[in-house]
Amino acid sequence: MAELLHLTIGKLLEKTAANAPDHEAVVYPDRRLRYTYRQFDQLCRKVAKGLMALGIEKGEHVAIWASNTPEWLTAQFASAKTGAVLVTVNTNYQLSELEYVLKQSDATTLILMESYRGTSYIDILYKLIPELKESEPGKLASERLPFLKNIILMGDKRHPGMYLWDDILKLSGSVSEKALDHRMERLKEHDVINMQYTSGTTGFPKGVMLTHSNLANNAANIAECMNLSRKDRMCIPVPFFHCFGCVLGTLACVTAGATMVPVQEFNPKEVLSAVETEKCTALHGVPTMFIAELNDQDFASYDLSSLRTGIMAGSNCPIEVMKKVINNMGMSEITIAYGQTEASPVITQTRVNDSLKRRVETVGRALPNVEVKITEPGTNQEVARGVQGELCTRGYHVMKGYYKNSEDTAAVIDEDGFLHTGDLAVMDEEGYCRITGRLKDMIIRGGENIYPREIEEFLYKHPNILDVQIVGVPDETFGEEISAWIKLKSGASMTADELKEYCKGKIARYKIPRYIAFVEEFPMTASGKVQKFKLREQALEHFQL
Repeated sequence: MAELLHLTIGKLLEKTAANAPDHEAVVYPDRRLRYTYRQFDQLCRKVAKGLMALGIEKGEHVAIWASNTPEWLTAQFASAKTGAVLVTVNTNYQLSELEYVLKQSDATTLILMESYRGTSYIDILYKLIPELKESEPGKLASERLPFLKNIILMGDKRHPGMYLWDDILKLSGSVSEKALDHRMERLKEHDVINMQYTSGTTGFPKGVMLTHSNLANNAANIAECMNLSRKDRMCIPVPFFHCFGCVLGTLACVTAGATMVPVQEFNPKEVLSAVETEKCTALHGVPTMFIAELNDQDFASYDLSSLRTGIMAGSNCPIEVMKKVINNMGMSEITIAYGQTEASPVITQTRVNDSLKRRVETVGRALPNVEVKITEPGTNQEVARGVQGELCTRGYHVMKGYYKNSEDTAAVIDEDGFLHTGDLAVMDEEGYCRITGRLKDMIIRGGENIYPREIEEFLYKHPNILDVQIVGVPDETFGEEISAWIKLKSGASMTADELKEYCKGKIARYKIPRYIAFVEEFPMTASGKVQKFKLREQALEHFQL
């Protein structure tokens, strides 16, 4: 059994930099940007001192809303050095979702990019916080967001009320190296260092509190399952705001001393080009990303012979896709990982020498130092091997809890410390698990977790809608798509296109229902409960899926 790491993320980077100071840590091929581990650690220290100069204390919440930029990567390790909690914000979020996360997390600082895929983050921010335009940087007093004080913009154009990233680098000169060292010495491995928002089993997203120990050890175990070492160069096109990007990607590289080759925003050509030019040995992605790469019209012209391993996760992997990834991309040692944010996130993973059958039919076996058991749903009673039940897990990787939500924390972590995942699974004699279904209503679309209740609550606000039910329906490309079943108020009328238009700019694009049906009634139980499973069955016929 592998030994657990007992150090903070800031110290982990320091240790890797001391062991391999001149080894490449970060490469952005499109920007011609390269840092060795020594340079990257020094840059993270500089940004950490800049954050301290702003007055950011240990345990304070710093939100970041950006794609895979060099600043995001630096902020991940810089905030860890200061002991601030990094709150990751989904790049697809719109105004109401951003407001919810900033408010619920009590974030004092927001780091953001100017825009993402045609959405101006700056416009959204000024709409959300009109006081910002009249504010002095660092002295924001917002009625809607009383905790928020600092806005830090990645970019070189000044906007009222905001610091620029360069300002933080300049401010670092006012804090000594000794002061940062003293701060780092005070941090403990079980301090919360990261908060990721996830759709839970009820209501709105919850802030999952993850510690240095949760993340560093999970990353080290993931790297071990891939046989990751200093010789490896990992292309990371999955978003940093997800655990997939910042734990399975960046942090796993740092634990192994491997080189990170991030792609700022997913584009199959950029991924293939990065793999070729940087001779990447590892590549991460959800199945839809691998499908897009394999189907790129110029796929055959790229030299991918350096590829060896990587991780496919986020949704079920079709067998034909896995065969092509192994045969056409040369990823003979690709692994499959399964988990959830509450588990830091990986619970089970296949190993590099597992058979193709294991890699497509199972999600692997428990990571080192991780317990997995399959129980009778609603109980702690373990079922026999080969029998379906709920997958439960216990170990160093289980979250500290949901932020300001002890009730929901107690609902998923039992008295014995087991996290109840809400996923149905079967475990074989060798400990390999197959995910067979879900106890909860979660929809997983292209690796994004979507909780129906959140969309339902949003659509209820529409003046013409009497009632709405959101269910997932099968989709070849994304695994699942969203369908909306809507009862209109008496005398009201609406088209599917009008509903989609209403959603635009208010909720993330991936949450906007693709399929919309207007109905007079829903299938109900005798006790008056909507039978969502029947709506799913009806969807197949209604939408001709």
